[in-house]
Amino acid sequence: MKERSDSAAGHGESKFHCVTFILGQDLFGIQINFIREIIELDGITQVPMMPSFVRGIINLRGSVVPVIDLSIRFGRGLTELKPSTCVAILSLPGQDSGYHEVGILLDAVCEVLEIPESEIDPSPTFGANIRGDFIQGIATINERFAILLNVQQALSVSELSAMAETVAQQHFNDDAEVS
Repeated sequence: MKERSDSAAGHGESKFHCVTFILGQDLFGIQINFIREIIELDGITQVPMMPSFVRGIINLRGSVVPVIDLSIRFGRGLTELKPSTCVAILSLPGQDSGYHEVGILLDAVCEVLEIPESEIDPSPTFGANIRGDFIQGIATINERFAILLNVQQALSVSELSAMAETVAQQHFNDDAEVS
């Protein structure tokens, strides 16, 4: 167990600058440098033969951006679309040294925070209901645990692309068997 330093803020300690949000009943945080913008949900166009965690695509000022349902990606149910539901547009490094834009559904955005690194606990090795490599750490915010996501693992463009290709191949094989 690590020691916490209440006086760490303002003394040059590195901080985890994040946006916190609600997904289901849980509080999460994403490092702010991955977030390009947060927009209101204004409809999603479904795309056939995509993995279930790809809810569809949106038109972001002329660019097609896939929207991921983090709840499904984490092995939970479908995110219910409500008036507070929004889409965080993330800019993630890709395999080709470029960046890819990916949207994620959020139930609600909470706040922007700077959390001293000394106040972040490592991800649990057991008992978490999402994959351990998706978690960068755990912080306590207003007496509530916040899961700080490792978005490069949780939204790995190469892993998501491979999963989408597998689903498309299964549909192709299923269609070939019917013929």
